[in-house]
Amino acid sequence: MNIRGRVAFAAAAVAVVAIPSMAMAGDSHQDKTSAAKHAIQGGTARNVILLIGDGMGDSEITIARNYQVGAAGRLAMDTLPLTGAYTTYAVQKANPALPEYVTDSAASGTGWATGHKTYNGAISVLPDGKPVPTVLELAKKAGYRTGDVTTAELQDATPAVLGSHVVDRGCKGPQSMTACAVNDKVNGGAGSIAEQLVQTRPDVLLGGGKVFFDQTVQAGSFQGKTVTDQAKAAGYQVVTDAAGLAGASHKAPILGAFAPNNMDVEWVGPTPTRTGTTPVRCATNTARTATQPHLVDMTTKALDVLDKQTKHSKKGFFLQVEGASIDKQDHAANPCGQIGETVAFDAAIKKALDYQKSHRDTLVVVTADHGHTSQIVEAATLGYTATLITHDNANMTISYATAEITGSQQHTGTEVRIAAGGPQAANVLGVTNQTDLFYTMKRALGIR
Repeated sequence: MNIRGRVAFAAAAVAVVAIPSMAMAGDSHQDKTSAAKHAIQGGTARNVILLIGDGMGDSEITIARNYQVGAAGRLAMDTLPLTGAYTTYAVQKANPALPEYVTDSAASGTGWATGHKTYNGAISVLPDGKPVPTVLELAKKAGYRTGDVTTAELQDATPAVLGSHVVDRGCKGPQSMTACAVNDKVNGGAGSIAEQLVQTRPDVLLGGGKVFFDQTVQAGSFQGKTVTDQAKAAGYQVVTDAAGLAGASHKAPILGAFAPNNMDVEWVGPTPTRTGTTPVRCATNTARTATQPHLVDMTTKALDVLDKQTKHSKKGFFLQVEGASIDKQDHAANPCGQIGETVAFDAAIKKALDYQKSHRDTLVVVTADHGHTSQIVEAATLGYTATLITHDNANMTISYATAEITGSQQHTGTEVRIAAGGPQAANVLGVTNQTDLFYTMKRALGIR
């Protein structure tokens, strides 16, 4: 069944989107020694697919697993052969020798994208503001095709760190540069995140953020025109809906901007309260129209395009795919929104793993940028809770307790899961640092 399918639950009057998950028996009691040995591969990879679940800590994974496939089931992300954990701390801007224990997506993204720690809010710059090259930029320079896919604005932190360098993550468009005077084209800088992404020119750029591509360039050769005009001049096919994405050719780069800001969430459900909620199941978000592609659709298109572009080349591709609104719905204390985005992200992971099955020289890495606030608890807490009916037909109570319900729930400073399969995947084993992922991917691609 595809991502648009539905499954009726007898115990509830609503339906949920049944997104493909790899449900498996809980414990087969097999000796996995031989499989683990077989999973360890050295050498280089033709392709690297990095999948980032924004805010997807172990708690968020467990919540989604329990809901979608049950406590003894397994998601696609649970099936990668080698699993470890990595630390996610940032550094303090005023004193980079000291850690900032709770990172944001900009600093953490800079860590895995460049191999350097930086301060919260920085986009691929050091604490002194100096730009540092990213894995996507290095891959492109070495002759690889590249892709950057998200359900957030393409100018949001995770997609932004791969192809832009600004001192503040809020500098998303040429008319939004107040906090980044040093980067502003008016002052001789490289421009906003939107402008720099187009200038970096990944072969595939898919997500939201159309409002920033529609802003007017303030200086340089495209002054007075929009960033979208700049993209078209760079050879991009610009598409704005699912039909346009489906019809886009692999023979030219694709810029897909499918929402003014972030793309719409998959599921809706109860709002947590101080005293909890009646147990229910999640429902499809009927406000999400068919004009917006799902993350699995964007991932499928990106893989198809990059595969065709590299079919007769010695070099393959680097692709990043982000499930962005796991984080955003965790901030909003929206359990069904959060779970639906995690399940949608898992469908994209399954697509990547299916691709890897026929392209064994592909490194697939699945991880998060930081942990978040949601917790599975026994009963109502001092925070806000909601109770959902899971795949097991059991009640699961989820607590949000780091902010008022009208505020924004906080990230946490926990280490998070990193799992991988393919060449160089063994480098995720144990407890590593977030910055180590940059070197793992660089080594896999054989780039300097």
